[in-house]
Amino acid sequence: MNKEFYYARNTFIINYTKKYSTNAEELVSSEGFSAFLDLFLNHIKKHKHDMYLWITKGEKNDIAKSEIIRLSKLLMILDLKEIDHYSVHEPDRLLLVIEEAYHFWRDMQRYSLMYTQNEEGYQIQNFIDADSRFNSLILSFYRSIQQKVQGSKNTVYRQLQAGTHASLLLQNTNWNIPNGYEILKGIPFITEIMLRTPLILHPKSNKRLGMFSETFENPLNEFVKGDGDWICFPCKVGGLLTFAYFHKDFISGAVACPNLFELATREECLVKKPDCIVLFGNPDGKNETTFYHDKKENIWIGKVSAADVIEYFGYVKKMFLTLHNLAVMEKGWVPIHGAMIKLYLRDGREKHVMFMGDSGAGKSETIEALSSIAEGIIDRQEVIFDDMGSIHIDENGKIVAQGTEIGAFVRLDDLDKGSAYKDMDRSIFFNPEISNARVVVPTAPYKVVVKNHPIDCFMYANNYTDKRGMKEFKTLEEAKPAFIEGKRFALGTTQEKGLSTTFFANPFGPMQKQEIATPLIDNMFNKLFEQNVFVGEIYTCLGLPDKGDNGIMDAAKELLDFVQR
Repeated sequence: MNKEFYYARNTFIINYTKKYSTNAEELVSSEGFSAFLDLFLNHIKKHKHDMYLWITKGEKNDIAKSEIIRLSKLLMILDLKEIDHYSVHEPDRLLLVIEEAYHFWRDMQRYSLMYTQNEEGYQIQNFIDADSRFNSLILSFYRSIQQKVQGSKNTVYRQLQAGTHASLLLQNTNWNIPNGYEILKGIPFITEIMLRTPLILHPKSNKRLGMFSETFENPLNEFVKGDGDWICFPCKVGGLLTFAYFHKDFISGAVACPNLFELATREECLVKKPDCIVLFGNPDGKNETTFYHDKKENIWIGKVSAADVIEYFGYVKKMFLTLHNLAVMEKGWVPIHGAMIKLYLRDGREKHVMFMGDSGAGKSETIEALSSIAEGIIDRQEVIFDDMGSIHIDENGKIVAQGTEIGAFVRLDDLDKGSAYKDMDRSIFFNPEISNARVVVPTAPYKVVVKNHPIDCFMYANNYTDKRGMKEFKTLEEAKPAFIEGKRFALGTTQEKGLSTTFFANPFGPMQKQEIATPLIDNMFNKLFEQNVFVGEIYTCLGLPDKGDNGIMDAAKELLDFVQR
């Protein structure tokens, strides 16, 4: 980003490298403050017209803005009685304007950027300190003028995130760009991120629509680069290196990523070309969510066109996972849309439990229900993956599983006090006040996620059948149809509603490439039964009226009995 600041889609980005305010006077005199006032005056003109008419006195916005800047400077140095300005004669009304402006600012998604030439510790600490000082500056500026107009000191002080929600340290990274990918040259990589959590974001959409479809034209041919419009979030999805390029209009997607995907180091980006590339928020006007396989370079490329709906973080997450799944199927692994936990029993034993099912089937909810009833039996749970993992055969011929994400993207309504997820104060919340609200919660270290884990039981999460508890499939022929049909009662977390089916309950790779996935699935089930892994079905009841009178607790009780065997 080449300017001091940028605003789009209720997101305000400040470039500290171009301009950094060290005191209130510099802040009020900055182009960023002037731009903020333009936005604020337009806001109150539309939503609080009486306030707009009072503060502008009928003048044009430019004249009114100059007066507000002058008044702000006067309020910083003079007592109220010394200021010759019409607004100070009605301090209560002026106080309402100040509070409305502060609320308008805090209602934005606010981020800062800093560019660096190296990764020395001093540079990193400087980036953290700079953002902390800016946060203090905004809070101090607001409080000084608010208390002066109020005529008294506050008695309650709320230490809000007054500056930014997150700060990004960026660096140009000269990775080994293949022929045909030169257009990506010069786009800076995120090397460090500071998040002010818990972070609450308000995207315009809270639901994912449509599917990711294959294209046979490289999306890079349609890449709209612009001038300083993109940043790259390099990360590890499972064991794969992914370079995710975000348009600055959709920078919130990049900010939320560190809670779900491990940020790759600069060294990792220099020694290995990416397995996957994502172009997120491409302003091509096509409204597409597509993927492409560059067979020559063996790179999977995903493109998500710019649109209001893609502000929903599910588009970021699922595109990453779709590319991962397509890539791992090529090496014989089976992607699993599900969840896996490692249980540490009080008697010293360990059990690895895996569930499979599409969105809303009850995978995460079963884990939480188990946690709520396992006191005294299970010491702790370790989440291996919450939404997507993979099964493969290790070098010893054992069937094992790995995860893809270091966090969980779950419905806020599905979390309770017995949740297996820790560190809620480190989480990122999306539209917590509306239905299908989501939260990204850190769950497990990357080394744990990508380790090979044994499988003690593998169950399909059935949310539509009016049964209770669990069922073991005795034969391979009985088991495969339940998993491959991928039936579930859709709860409205995507565009689907009612009873639906999805090939292998996984619309992110296996469904698009069934001819590749089918023989891999056959081999997986053969190995599961050969190695005497418990294969079955667990009845979550989430699609039944009133959730089957809390039938998920019956499932959790039977699961608890099973792990104690």
